[in-house]
Amino acid sequence: MSDSQDYVIRHTSQIIYATLPGGKKAFLKYVVEDNVMKLLQTYTPEEYRGKGIASQLVNYAIKLAQANNWRIEPVCSYTINYFMKNRELRLILTEKYRDLSEEEWRRLLEEALAREHKGR
Repeated sequence: MSDSQDYVIRHTSQIIYATLPGGKKAFLKYVVEDNVMKLLQTYTPEEYRGKGIASQLVNYAIKLAQANNWRIEPVCSYTINYFMKNRELRLILTEKYRDLSEEEWRRLLEEALAREHKGR
């Protein structure tokens, strides 16, 4: 399988997902409150990780937010890391997240990772 394969991505009111071979799914859970799309959880089955699927899900979320005039709040560690790496995309974020320092982004990531580890 190619590392850059594009998957068909769909969404419901709370999840963006890609159906993978074998009926498995990669997903991004979200909720919209007061025109803010909170990106809550990202999951890709282990054998499909590192192939860009999660980033395709986040890109889809960005397009969905733009189409609905929503702002985005990254909550899960993957989406926080995604916006840390892709500074040019931060304009879609809520004002609170747009101008954070790199140190503040690292702190957010550490907090998200600790929260997620505790929840396992």
